[in-house]
Amino acid sequence: MKMFLTRIVIALRNFQQWLVAQIAFGALNLLKVFPADPAIRFADRMAHRVGPKLSRHKLMLTNLRNAYPEKAEEELQEIAVASWGHMGRLAAEYVFLDRLFDFDPERPKPGRVEVSGIPIFVDLRDNPRPFIVFTGHTGNFELLPVAGKAFGLEVMVLFRPPNNPYIAKKIFDFRASRMGQLVPSHAGSSFALARRLEHGGGVGVLVDQKFRKGLKTTFFGRPVRTNPLLGKLVRQFNAEVYPARCIRLPDNRYRLEIEPKIELPRDEKGNLDVQATAQILNDKVESWVREYPEQWLWYHDRWKIKWSL
Repeated sequence: MKMFLTRIVIALRNFQQWLVAQIAFGALNLLKVFPADPAIRFADRMAHRVGPKLSRHKLMLTNLRNAYPEKAEEELQEIAVASWGHMGRLAAEYVFLDRLFDFDPERPKPGRVEVSGIPIFVDLRDNPRPFIVFTGHTGNFELLPVAGKAFGLEVMVLFRPPNNPYIAKKIFDFRASRMGQLVPSHAGSSFALARRLEHGGGVGVLVDQKFRKGLKTTFFGRPVRTNPLLGKLVRQFNAEVYPARCIRLPDNRYRLEIEPKIELPRDEKGNLDVQATAQILNDKVESWVREYPEQWLWYHDRWKIKWSL
């Protein structure tokens, strides 16, 4: 009897996940009926209205108050609502991702996407060696591997799949056709990245995700745990490290930036300081967020405070 009830619970949970996935897919497929610009603007407006009514809005405001104690409540509310709008845009942009990247180096006038750091892309492509590109959840970070592939730069991308298995499979298939080789974040993912670097290739990682057992660091002056993976890979393979980000511009345009490689700290024996490296990654992402605070996903529980609300 107990086993029978367990099967029923599992079946109901699977059905619930399937139903949520179908609703999400239906909404996104509906956006395909419209041109990209009005669809993205519509998603922005809807997220502006719906987001502040969700329970995550409370977490978002708590994160903002902790990060910006000097800002007035009205300004924090404005950032929070604008951040919901950017999340709406991110969802809609998934539908049009393969149409959004229109960069052409031969075109004198920039299109929807402009790219900064083209010589770095070209150098990494034409002179293969182990390298890591890191970014954060700013702008449409999904466009970065799309840009890399457009330049002929194959990068193995580490990503965290959604908890819903139906949504996870759909997103994986969608990303894989546009971004190159993907590695879902799990216990064995570090070995796949290591093999890539060992063979002189490149990998891409997000470094601003919550990590339960990471290194003790700070982000916006508050304690967080940071994944030590990037530092460990650099230490093992002497890989170069490049920061990269996406910035949303007015009129549904985007700027993709890859910055020069950063010099990472080493101890007195010349070995990479993994702890200090983790903090440098946080500091870089924080500088990006401070520049465009509304373009970061503040609803993430980066500081692990959700359950204390």
